[in-house]
Amino acid sequence: MRFNIVKGIFIVVVIGIIAFAIYSIYFQEDQENTEVQNEQQAEVIEEKKDIRLGISNFDTINPLLTTNKEVLNIGKLIFEPLLTLDENYKIQLCLATEWSKTSDTSYVVKIDNSVQWQDGSSLIAKDIQFTIDRLKEGRSIYSANVEKVSSVEVIDTSTVKINLSEPVPFFEYNLTFPIMPNNYYLGEDFNTSTKIPIGTGMYKITSIDSQKITLARNDSWWKDVEPKIETVEIKLYTEIGELYNSFKLGNIDIFTTANRDLENYIGTMGYAKEEFAGRELDYLAFNCQDDLLQRVEVRKAISYAIDKNNIVSAVYNNQYYVSHFPLDFGSFAYENTQTSSGYNVEQAKQVLTDNGWEYKNNRWQKRENGKTLRLRFTLSVQQNNAQRLAVAENIKAQLEQIGISVTIGKLSDTQYQTALTNKSYQMLITGVYNGYSPDVSKFFGTDNLQNYTNETMQTLLKEVESIQDEELLKQKYQEIVSIYQEEQPFISLYRNKVTVIKDQNLAGEVTPNNFFSYYHFEDWYRM
Repeated sequence: MRFNIVKGIFIVVVIGIIAFAIYSIYFQEDQENTEVQNEQQAEVIEEKKDIRLGISNFDTINPLLTTNKEVLNIGKLIFEPLLTLDENYKIQLCLATEWSKTSDTSYVVKIDNSVQWQDGSSLIAKDIQFTIDRLKEGRSIYSANVEKVSSVEVIDTSTVKINLSEPVPFFEYNLTFPIMPNNYYLGEDFNTSTKIPIGTGMYKITSIDSQKITLARNDSWWKDVEPKIETVEIKLYTEIGELYNSFKLGNIDIFTTANRDLENYIGTMGYAKEEFAGRELDYLAFNCQDDLLQRVEVRKAISYAIDKNNIVSAVYNNQYYVSHFPLDFGSFAYENTQTSSGYNVEQAKQVLTDNGWEYKNNRWQKRENGKTLRLRFTLSVQQNNAQRLAVAENIKAQLEQIGISVTIGKLSDTQYQTALTNKSYQMLITGVYNGYSPDVSKFFGTDNLQNYTNETMQTLLKEVESIQDEELLKQKYQEIVSIYQEEQPFISLYRNKVTVIKDQNLAGEVTPNNFFSYYHFEDWYRM
């Protein structure tokens, strides 16, 4: 009996030893396999320290000569400005170490001479003067930025004084053009030079041919940052359709487009996207000197009666954003709250009733000074702009539903320009391309299109020009917005939508806006 017990214990021990040995062998193999897999994954990430971008209709990589917006977008990886903008369109220092507004028409800017161009030479104040002189020649998209610059004085190697011919609200936002090196182009014509342009940025150009531009990481970049991506390949395409096809084939990692029919080209699957509000704003202008439209209650009633969501859905297939104020493209100065009256047909009727208007025979009218006033308007629009014509028809239908009569005035291009110049209209559908700054003087300032006047508004517009404190600036803009909401001198309707499309294997935070699609690029990598 005792022998059997001992024998049983011996067998259990042997089995345990064998089991432990087998477990150890398999555990070690599994651990080794895991380590190999981890090493392989690390190698994969290590091997893919490159990224593929794309440009269609390429002309030149020189940022002061190109007319291609995507060249300017990608070019910010190579060429840098004095001041830049963050994701919320707030001004930030870049090559400038400081700037100051010394009078209504003069600015002093200082730079750091330790910043190097990609050929190893130092950034100097003369480079700023050289760049502005090139822009003043009028061949660049950025030329408008320096239109009011009368002269540039080089104070010393690190300081310039920029003088303006007249005050420009928020002029510092104009200093976002790329700076180019003076000495690099000595002895040759900048506009015809065949040299590969150099900058001070994160990447430098290593080669250019008819099919691609190759960028390499700039190891002497002045910022204490080392981008994960070592090489950037910019593929060049004749047509945008070629770029779309290349993305579908996996040859492009990311691109930016405002194409509303994009899904017809690349489908809906296999990629990620980030959308943001564009700078193309359409609005309904009221002539505030018109006998009827000078009345606030009439303008507010019209605003209440227009369903913007209906317009965006019916005319633009929801490919545009409803707009509530000129700064709702993402400006930090505008709080993201609805500032229009809001669609409310009953409120539209109530506003008119409260101000003595009567609804008779399906129309609004009012007896005043022995005359009968009726709400009848002509809505002017360009006849060759099919989308704005459709918007005009939509607005006409909406207003007539509540008894406001509308006739659409279809204007030729010449007639439209005359209406803008002479302000000879009642209501007009028009549009602007928003600047980056929080300046709204175009809409509310002296000689605005709407013939709108408000002394408090004029005071606020002047105050915000000199305010540096962000919270105080926001407070002042809230006051501007409140006046707009109360008086409705125009109705902000909708703005375009822009999309960044990226391959799902591209890792990193993508937070684009109109100024730049590649914020946080230094942390991106391709898996």
